[in-house]
Amino acid sequence: MKALLKALDNYLTLRRSMGFKLIEHERVLRKFIAFMHTQGAIFITTQQALSWAQQPLHTSKAHRARRLGMVRDFARYLSATDPRTEIPPQGLLPAQPQRAQPYIYTEEQIVSLVRQAASLTPVDGLRPHTHSTLFGLLAVTGMRIGEAMALNRNDVDLNDGILTVRNSKFNKTRIIPLHRSTQRKLHAYAQHRDMLMPVRASESFFLSDAGTRLYYEIVWRAFDRVSRQIGLRGPTDSHGPRLHDLRHTFAVRTLTNWYRSGINPEQRLSLLSAYLGHAKVSDTYWYLSAVPELLGAVSTRLDNFFGDLS
Repeated sequence: MKALLKALDNYLTLRRSMGFKLIEHERVLRKFIAFMHTQGAIFITTQQALSWAQQPLHTSKAHRARRLGMVRDFARYLSATDPRTEIPPQGLLPAQPQRAQPYIYTEEQIVSLVRQAASLTPVDGLRPHTHSTLFGLLAVTGMRIGEAMALNRNDVDLNDGILTVRNSKFNKTRIIPLHRSTQRKLHAYAQHRDMLMPVRASESFFLSDAGTRLYYEIVWRAFDRVSRQIGLRGPTDSHGPRLHDLRHTFAVRTLTNWYRSGINPEQRLSLLSAYLGHAKVSDTYWYLSAVPELLGAVSTRLDNFFGDLS
């Protein structure tokens, strides 16, 4: 068992050196090794991996396939040093990944979201200023929510209007230039934050009412409340538009504006990919959902193109 745990540590260290975070992988694989221990196993077999991946029975096919895939990758690594290791073949638990249907916000909905967040209670606290500014920043930059919450004060250059996103997904760091209007909003927030929280207890740019760094549950609760107040979600809805959909919206709007401006998106897609912090351009296509507005812009561009040929 100790040998397997040591091998797992080495595996995680190797892959993390390549930029992968593997938080879920580590949790899942440690559970798998614990399962092997209960079975008295000292090396991986396909049958063990398959039996474990299908537990518990109520989980989805996609979840089981993902768990088995994590074991498969680990087994492939182990097989180089332990020839007894069996690598579970592909296709044992076939399942198509279920992509959440993205919601594309209208400009009016984004304005409503930001304005309603500014009325959160307590009205004399920092909470309404923090969340209205945060939601607005996500909408105009397409940042990941975790990236925005992780911003420190020295990552936000209020003079030149530049954000530095550090150690994001794949341990990448990138620079995000800001529009002057966004720069002014962030400057106004920083002034209000420092007035309400003159004693610096955290280096975080965005602060909670307690003066601490935000965490996802705080932001999600505020978003859930505001989205219900403006009608994005019904009073009893358990699903609806997500914060992450602001990132989808930013990507779709950017592409739509390029089409409408006569810009060839294929020549600019690599720029959008870098701006969003994707490892490769193909990742950006995940965000470019076909919406009527985008399809209309594409259709107009094609009509103009074929009209020029006639």
